[in-house]
Amino acid sequence: MHASPVLAKDAVQISLVETVDVVALSGGSGDDVFLLDNLDVVADLDFDALLGWRGGQAHVHVLNNLGGMPNDRAATLQGVNNIEVASQRLRLFEAWVEQKLGTRSSVRVGLFDLNSEFYSNDAAGLLIAPAFGVGSEIAATGANGPSIFPSTALAVRFDHQLDDKGRYARIAVLNAAAGTLGDPQGVDLSFDQGALLIGELGTAGKAGKLAVGGWGYTDRHDDIDAVDAAGDPLQRTAWGIYAIGEIVLRESADAAGISAFARVGISEGRTTPFRGGWQAGVLVTRPIPGRADSQLSFGVNQAYLSHGYRRLLSAVGVDSVPAETAFELTYSDRLAPWLSVQPDLQLIVNPAGERGRGAVLVAGLRTTLEF
Repeated sequence: MHASPVLAKDAVQISLVETVDVVALSGGSGDDVFLLDNLDVVADLDFDALLGWRGGQAHVHVLNNLGGMPNDRAATLQGVNNIEVASQRLRLFEAWVEQKLGTRSSVRVGLFDLNSEFYSNDAAGLLIAPAFGVGSEIAATGANGPSIFPSTALAVRFDHQLDDKGRYARIAVLNAAAGTLGDPQGVDLSFDQGALLIGELGTAGKAGKLAVGGWGYTDRHDDIDAVDAAGDPLQRTAWGIYAIGEIVLRESADAAGISAFARVGISEGRTTPFRGGWQAGVLVTRPIPGRADSQLSFGVNQAYLSHGYRRLLSAVGVDSVPAETAFELTYSDRLAPWLSVQPDLQLIVNPAGERGRGAVLVAGLRTTLEF
C-alpha cells in the first residue's frame, strides 16, 4: 500500500481582508458622511506542491463592495476613494494561472488586474485617492474602463527578468471590454471591441524603481467632442505613455524609513477628459519611535483636462481651468495583528476642472481587518 502524499503547508494560502471607510465631505454640492465596505478574499495555489506541476501557480481573488458613493457628492473627475464603485456587488476580481518558462520568464493567463503589475509603485500604495493607483488618463479609457478595480478582463501577460539586478520587460494583451463574473455583462469572450495592449520596461529593487511604459487600443474610439459631417463622433486611436520613479532615501532598522515617488503619464488627449497628469509624494515608515507598523504618507496630483473636454464644459457655460489638483495626507498604524486604522485628509482644488468652484475637503477613517 502506498502512503498518501502530504499536502505542503504553503500549497494553498488564503487571506481575508475587510476594509471599512467612513468618509466625510465638506464642499462640492453639500456636506455628507458616507460608509463604504470592501471585502477581499484571496487564494493562492502552488501547483508544484498540490499537483507536482513544476513552475505553476494560480490566483483567485473574490471582491465584494457595499456602501455609498462619496465622489457623486464631491463631483471630482478623479474620485476621492479607491474602494468606491459605481455598482455594489460580489465579483470575481481575478482568476489566473501562471507558468514559469525557465528561470527568468513567466506567462499568466486569465482575469488579470493590469494595475497589479503595470503603472504602479509601492511607495504610493498607502494613499487612498484613486489617482495614486493608476493614471487617470488610462483609467478613463475603454467601454467599461480598462482591466482594473473593480472589473477585470481576460488577459495574457508575459514577464521576463532581464538579469539578476531587477531589470525586467513585461507586456500584456487584455480584452478592451472589461467585465467579470458578477457584472451584468459577465466575462466577454468575443473580443469584439478589440484589445488593450500595454508594456513596461524598468528596473526594481531595494533602492527603488524606475520604469517607462506605453499602452494603446487596437480598435478606434469616439472622439470626446469632434464629429464628422454627419454628426457622428470622429474615430481616434487611443494611446498613452508613462514613466515611474521611486527612490528609497533612507532605510534603517533604528530610524524612520523614507521613500519618494513621482509618476507622469500622457495620452493622445482626444478620447477621454484627460490629456495627462502626474502624481508625486513621500512615504515614511516608522515615523513614530516604538510603532514598528506606523506609516505616514503625503501625495499631490494633477489631472490635465483634454481640450475637447474643456470645449464641452464651455458649451454648457462652465468656465474651466487646465487641471484638477489634489493633496492627500494619511497615517496608518496597526493596533493589533489583525487590525489597522488610517485617518486620511484630502483637499481637491478646482474639482472637475471648474473655475470658481470651491475646494472640496475630504476627511476619512479607514479600518482594516486582516484574517
